[in-house]
Amino acid sequence: MTDDDPVLREPRSDAGAADVQARTFGSGPERGGRQGRTAGPDGEFRSYYGRPVLKPPVWEWKVPAYLFTGGLSAGATLLSAGADLTGLPALRRAGRLGGFGALLASTYLLIADLGRPERFHHMLRVAKPSSPMSVGTWILVGYGPGSALAAAAELLPASVRGTLPGRLLQRAARPAGLSAALFAPGLASYTAVLLSQTAVPAWHEARRELPFLFTGSAAASGAGLGMLLAPVAEAEPARRLAAVGATAELVAARLIERRPGLELKAYTRGRAHRLRRASEYLTLGGALAAATVARRSRPAAAVAGLALLAGSALQRFGTFDAGVASTKDPAYVVVPQRERLRARGGRHVTG
Repeated sequence: MTDDDPVLREPRSDAGAADVQARTFGSGPERGGRQGRTAGPDGEFRSYYGRPVLKPPVWEWKVPAYLFTGGLSAGATLLSAGADLTGLPALRRAGRLGGFGALLASTYLLIADLGRPERFHHMLRVAKPSSPMSVGTWILVGYGPGSALAAAAELLPASVRGTLPGRLLQRAARPAGLSAALFAPGLASYTAVLLSQTAVPAWHEARRELPFLFTGSAAASGAGLGMLLAPVAEAEPARRLAAVGATAELVAARLIERRPGLELKAYTRGRAHRLRRASEYLTLGGALAAATVARRSRPAAAVAGLALLAGSALQRFGTFDAGVASTKDPAYVVVPQRERLRARGGRHVTG
């Protein structure tokens, strides 16, 4: 792979431009010169010709959609593995088929954002443990066959089940589903590591919480899919997973907002804030419904499942928007840089 790949490309700061911008930022007219104005979150800052310090991500909507569908696939697969081991065939079927369907959507979104399909093949040429994208690619390679085989077993026509190939496929379905479940936690969380290892301030500063946020969101969405597709009598594991996933997602989201650091203010402003707040309402409402009315009513279970799915999707889009916003405003880069220098007792960045 090369740095030209859209999904791999990390926003970078130009060393020369960043140095010039760091010297010319200021909050008063004495910082004049040939500078453009940009409105910082806590005051007015000036940047060189009004340009951002970092290059904003070039990723489109396909990337946050990819983050959501990958997490959904992981959550549904974990749920189906548990359902298989506890004798819940309807929930198992829903999880296997939903998990594989989400995997197909995720793969399509990834390849579509790469621009050329052969680029995905190029990522398989190397295994680089220090690269989150390389690790994530191999997680997908390990996860995909098991998910596909388990889903294929659920789609066997009745006329084929009694044949030798049909019996062999059904016997292989459980080990295949369990192998996919082993890779599912990595699939749910590696995208959080991928984002946090970029130069995007809002993502990098939330690196401790993002894996918990994404994993909780994946669990909540997988549970939502199970509640939507499985009968109430078999959906108890999905309701329990919804409670665990929603709690992890909501707690991680609030920890991000309450941590000190100007970069994290991007999560509490603008479109990112609106998306994430809507996500929290939907996730909380879905989890509460799952614990109460969804136990007795099939329509209520379906509504709760849809709320959890929508909440998970909005959480990914809100997180993505927060990162983009933090690259466009110079204050998110320069002010924390000054604070870190002061904390180390170094020379002032504008000196």
